[in-house]
Amino acid sequence: MANNNNGKKTSEIIIDTLIKQRVKHIFGYPGAAVIPLFDELLKRKNEIYHVLVRHEQCAVHAADGYARSSGKTGVCIATSGPGATNLITGITNAYMDSIPLIVITGQVSTKKIASDAFQEADMMGITLPITKHNFQIRSADKAEEILLKAFRIATEGRPGPVYIELPIDVQYETKLNNEKSLSNIQGFNPVMKGNSKQIKTAAELISKSKKPLFFIGGGVILSDACNELHKLISLSKIPVVTTLMGKASFPETNELCLGLIGMQGRKCANYAVQNSDLLIIAGSRLSDRATGKFNEFAKKAKIIHIDIDPAEIGKNIPAEVPIVGDVKSVLSDLFYALSRISNKMPYKNWTGKLIRMNKKCSCSLDINSKLISHKKVLYELQNILNDKDIIVTGVGQHQMFAAHFLKRNLPRTFITSGGLGTMGFGLPAAIGAKIANPEKRVFLLDGDGSFQMTLQELATIMQENIKIIPIIFNNSYLGMVAQWLRLFNDNKLSNVSLQNPDFVKLAEAYSLNGIKVTRSDEIKNAIDQSINEKNTTVVEIKVNPDEDILPMLKSNTSLDKLFGPCVPDNYFKEE
Repeated sequence: MANNNNGKKTSEIIIDTLIKQRVKHIFGYPGAAVIPLFDELLKRKNEIYHVLVRHEQCAVHAADGYARSSGKTGVCIATSGPGATNLITGITNAYMDSIPLIVITGQVSTKKIASDAFQEADMMGITLPITKHNFQIRSADKAEEILLKAFRIATEGRPGPVYIELPIDVQYETKLNNEKSLSNIQGFNPVMKGNSKQIKTAAELISKSKKPLFFIGGGVILSDACNELHKLISLSKIPVVTTLMGKASFPETNELCLGLIGMQGRKCANYAVQNSDLLIIAGSRLSDRATGKFNEFAKKAKIIHIDIDPAEIGKNIPAEVPIVGDVKSVLSDLFYALSRISNKMPYKNWTGKLIRMNKKCSCSLDINSKLISHKKVLYELQNILNDKDIIVTGVGQHQMFAAHFLKRNLPRTFITSGGLGTMGFGLPAAIGAKIANPEKRVFLLDGDGSFQMTLQELATIMQENIKIIPIIFNNSYLGMVAQWLRLFNDNKLSNVSLQNPDFVKLAEAYSLNGIKVTRSDEIKNAIDQSINEKNTTVVEIKVNPDEDILPMLKSNTSLDKLFGPCVPDNYFKEE
């Protein structure tokens, strides 16, 4: 395309290019090293709106929640030095979960770089292992080209964050070069189309399998492949398990969905994996939390592994049939390959058994307990939710309770931190999700510990007039750590007890409202009231401090070693 940026400053070119890339919102925090960028944002506020957070980490989490819930690329901005280093946790969180972000920071002037100048940090070095790529813009002539490349890298192939550094003197520099800005990137050519022979082999294995199982990760959601997955499962009638990142890629109310796999997965899901003779793995990097002990994972099964990133195939678990390609494309091709094979479903008995097992694999509520169970809260919430509502969680026991007990049917309606497990993710991510989806209800499920990591963003909610429905599970503990200590460390509860503030008064301090719930019969009315209030109303629920999220798997053990309630263990013995 012809370049019309001659005579413009780098800062102006950056904002122009973001607008051309259809970026409507940017999350950030100003500082001396990004004053030129914020000057341009002020001029163009009707075209691109800046959301002022209260901590830079929350700018990344908000951009992350924006991206996960919308499928678009999130954008955030911070100043140099501590402003930039405060982004690191959020960048790593996005990198682990393959979320497309453009992260922009200022830097000291080019002449001062590597001089230990005031508010200088080597962000190029720091971000190298936690981004898909990083750039330092050294001239106005390269600004647009670098930004266009950054968007391509962030979104094409396996998504992820891209970091861009802008020295302050370069931001003032004026573009002189009349060359076109090109987004071609030497050596960057992700394989999108799966190998046809491998896909045919996969289809033949499926047609002959007696115990096949789909194992679905977050890559299916990221590639917008959920419709292709649904068609393939409707054709094959093969059961499905999902990772935490893959939750809601397939409707969880469908009888073929066995639910969450892994450390705190469902017993029927873990049973299915360990007894399958063919695993069709799509869009999952097979992390330890999903697989349990690597050399004990699915030992009876042949593995078909589909992933856009060739580095993930065979990294943790060997695959008999590796298929590199975009999951959307591969699942579509696999559907047609399977539809051309006479499939007599030799796995019909297997599917029937798992459907029966799935129906029995549910936990009952203790209705006689005087203390509020997490499960009771989620039971009441499930009855309130519609399919388009968005659930965002923090990290901890509440997160796993929600993943286990809330059924979601549509992709991008369950937003959570997976690979990094970042406490404090919930509140800013919910802000990003709501800004990306103003027409939808956004529920924040958070723990008292996780919420206090980033609670200052209540000020962002107040200032920006953002309406979400926050539900805080208050057990006065760092619940997940306490559970580990109870179960695996002789009940030595070291530094996990919390003296919490009054969360209702805290909300009021930010000019918001709050409701305290201390009895089970108050839960539904409190959530309904929070929904119906015009402004954000925090619901604080006092839950049982000794309740564990079970079943659970001890680290580095086999998936079939889950312990805890659900179906009696003898039900899972081979028939």
